[in-house]
Parts: sequence; C-alpha cells; structure tokens
Amino acid sequence: MKKSICFVAQFPPPIHGLSKAVDTLYNSNINKSYDLRYIDITNNKKFLSTVNKLIHDKSELYYFTISQTILGNLRDLILLKIMSMKKKNIIIHLHGGYYRTMLDECKNIQKGWNLKLLKEVSASIVLGDSLKYIFKDIISDEKIYVVPNCIDDEFYISNKEFEDKIKDMKIKKRLQILYLSNFIEEKGYKEVLEIAKILKKSDISKFEFVFAGKFFDSKDKKYFNEFIENNNLSDIVKYKGIVKGHEKRELLKKSDIFFLLTRYKNEGQPISIIEGMGNGLCIFTTNHAGIPDLVNNNDNGFIVDYHDYDAILNKLDELYEKRNLLINIAKKNRDDVNLHFKEVNYINNMKNIFNEVANEKG
Repeated sequence: MKKSICFVAQFPPPIHGLSKAVDTLYNSNINKSYDLRYIDITNNKKFLSTVNKLIHDKSELYYFTISQTILGNLRDLILLKIMSMKKKNIIIHLHGGYYRTMLDECKNIQKGWNLKLLKEVSASIVLGDSLKYIFKDIISDEKIYVVPNCIDDEFYISNKEFEDKIKDMKIKKRLQILYLSNFIEEKGYKEVLEIAKILKKSDISKFEFVFAGKFFDSKDKKYFNEFIENNNLSDIVKYKGIVKGHEKRELLKKSDIFFLLTRYKNEGQPISIIEGMGNGLCIFTTNHAGIPDLVNNNDNGFIVDYHDYDAILNKLDELYEKRNLLINIAKKNRDDVNLHFKEVNYINNMKNIFNEVANEKG
C-alpha cells in the first residue's frame, strides 16, 4: 500500500512562484508512488477550517510550505504544532530568502516557539546553496536540503524552436526585452520603464519592451499607464496582462532579454528567471536572495545595480552590436537549464527527499 503525504501548502490561484511550484509537484508522477492529499492554506480566512482538517487528517508524512511574514509565521506555528503532535515526519519547504530576517524580528516568545518546533522537523528545503544559512544552527545540517526551482515543461520551447530562435537572433533588427513578474515596485518594473524612456530618446529602433504580470495595487497600474502615456512610449512598450499557457510560451520564445531588477524582501529564487534562461534569454538582474545560485555575471547575463542606468544601457548596446555575445549567453542559459532546472530535475529531487524521509520510521 502506498504511503500517504499531505500537502499543507498554498495552491493557485493566485499564481506566483510558490503556488506554481506546489501545483507542479502535486500533479506530477509522485502520485504514482504516494497517496497525495492536500490542505490549501492560501485563504487565511478559512484558518479554523484548515485547523479542523489538519487535526482529522491521518497522513503518514506532511509536506509544509512555510511563510516569511510574522503573522503568517504565527499561523504556521499552530499548524506545525498540530503536525508535531501526530508524531509523523514533517518536511518544511521555504520558497524565499527572508525567513531568517523575519525570525530575528520576532518577539522572544514567537522566536522561541520557532526554534523549538523546527527542531522536530525531519527535513527542511531551501532553493539554493546560498540560502542554507537560513536554517543553520536551527536545524541540523544533514536535514537541510537544496532543491532549485524549475521551468515547467509547457513553457520550454523545443530544440528546433531554439535553433530557429538563434538564427533569428543573429539578424533581427529590434531585440525584445521582457519583464515577466508581478507589478510590485521592489521587483523593478519602474526601472525598466525608465530604461525604455532613455532608449526612446536615443534610438527607438534597437529595442522593444513587453511587460506581463499582475497588478496587485491600483497605484502601480496607474503609475505604469501614465508613465507610458506621458513619455509617448506606446510604440515601444506593450502590456500583455497576465499570460498563461501557450501565450506565455510564445512570449518567452519571441523575447531576447529578460529584466528582473528585484530587491523584493520576500524574494527567493525567481522561477521567471529560470523560464527566461531555458528559452535562451539574456538575464539582467540583481545580487539578491537566491539569484546568485542561478545567474553568474557575464555567463548567464548581468548582475547589476537596479538604478545604475548607464551600466545597464552600455550592456544593452554591447549585446545589440555583438550578437555573438548575446547568442553565447542564450546557449549557456539553455544548457544550464537542461542540466539543472528542468521539471524532471525538480520532481526527482523532491521525490528523493520524500523517499528518504518516508522511510525514516519504517
């Protein structure tokens, strides 16, 4: 008989890095080896229902995606206590890089409960080697695992499509820059607009910009639309809304350069960067959270200061004039994703941890 695993996690909607990764895992071939169940903790208004479901759940293993906010952590402590009382194995998965900072900001009582309950987990998962420090001296080193995010197969262009893209990249007159993320100021969408504004004044023929993602705040949407209108950018800046499925795949296929100038405090390892790399985009990003585990400066693109427009513009000009540089980066990114960040890698890495932990107690 298959052992049972309960996912106590956030599922879409809304779609973001954490919920998408959970959804990919839950609907993978892991369900051939385990009896999968879930308790969706996305809606905190249903917390009492969540607690009731967890109390009555009879699963043999718990997979728990933990929060990085102080209030979210209070919720997690209650759920983690219930799981620990069941004397079952628990795997916690952190999809971010802010947890340790949050923990240091907690009051002593809350911090103490974290330290106590985390010692009872069987395994903790972070997104990259640079993030292992988050659980250092809290959870023993042998219980800290690294599982990078991945690109879902549906967004990964074929080898033939990639070859055609490289051929087109050699000769295309206008390169397409892509911003694919939620519209949060700390994600850097305003800086990408500023770059478009500067390029419009100098030479509008070299680059075009495509933005895609969700606005969570009406102020951000108002700023975005008014910036385009006030600076006459509608000929080189397009907004595609929230893209999914085939539309998202086509957008990645047609784009050449990816921008995520993030300093978002809850950032972990952006899946959008992996999606860009897998489809041969050159990456412009920041030295933040788990991004250095993905992007090596000059090899996969460029690690930049988000407000250093001169340096960014110089690199863009270099890429436009030296297409071999752009193509070499595209091939390097494709190779890196093939080796480390495909969906099969993610599923196998997670399956290995499930197998190891599930067998700990017979």
